[in-house]
Amino acid sequence: MLGLTKGLAYTLKQMGKKPVTYDYPQEPLDVPDRFRGIQTFYPEKCIVCNQCAAICPTDCIQLTGKPHPDPNNKKKIIDTYDINFELCILCDLCTEVCPTEAIVMSNNFELAEYSRDELFKDLNWLNENRKNVREVNKP
Repeated sequence: MLGLTKGLAYTLKQMGKKPVTYDYPQEPLDVPDRFRGIQTFYPEKCIVCNQCAAICPTDCIQLTGKPHPDPNNKKKIIDTYDINFELCILCDLCTEVCPTEAIVMSNNFELAEYSRDELFKDLNWLNENRKNVREVNKP
């Protein structure tokens, strides 16, 4: 009987306190400024240097480019940019080595899918992922 009374007293004491949980889908979570979420890609900035694909520890980035149609222009045009988020560990190395900041991390973390095939994201999806893009303050 004493255990029942103790449990009831604890329950009544906790009922007046503010809950520590979030109503997640309706109430967005506040993430820290340096949170590493899903990448956002700006294809107009990409120079197809392949540094992001070369430094990736899980080899989840595929980047291909084609020569510029103008023979006098030596730059490449981006053809495909794909990230396999099934393998990606969101380590932020690809954004650190990019010389033109064509790929940046966002604060978006919602990537749940029902199929693993849907975790393979292409150039168009990464370009449209502009929600909660982290602003980098450079001196």
